[in-house]
Amino acid sequence: QLQLVESGGGLVQPGGSLRLACTASGRALADYSLVWFRQAPGKEREGVSYISDSGLRNYLDSVKGRFTISRDNDKNTMYLQMNSLSPEDTAVYYCAAKPGSRRTISWQRTQYYDFWGQGTQVTVSP
Repeated sequence: QLQLVESGGGLVQPGGSLRLACTASGRALADYSLVWFRQAPGKEREGVSYISDSGLRNYLDSVKGRFTISRDNDKNTMYLQMNSLSPEDTAVYYCAAKPGSRRTISWQRTQYYDFWGQGTQVTVSP
């Protein structure tokens, strides 16, 4: 069973930066494709960024050029570097994983992911 734990959230001012981490245990992260979702109060969970087991990356349009996803399989950890943060980025951020061999129509659909972390709060406010 793969277990995921997010860290790195917090309160930051607009224009600031945060780096989120998603650390896995139980299985090797290298066998999984990984994603960051976020959910703001009253809104649906949305896919923010995706990295496949082979390193292919995708981003939500509103975060392109500001967020960077990466993974370190040796450390069993995935990261999300978030720069130029705005209040619209305020949400609980979740990491999730699916087997790398599973091909899906869209990386942004929550139903494709088998394993989820508990979430970490990111608040962007003056």
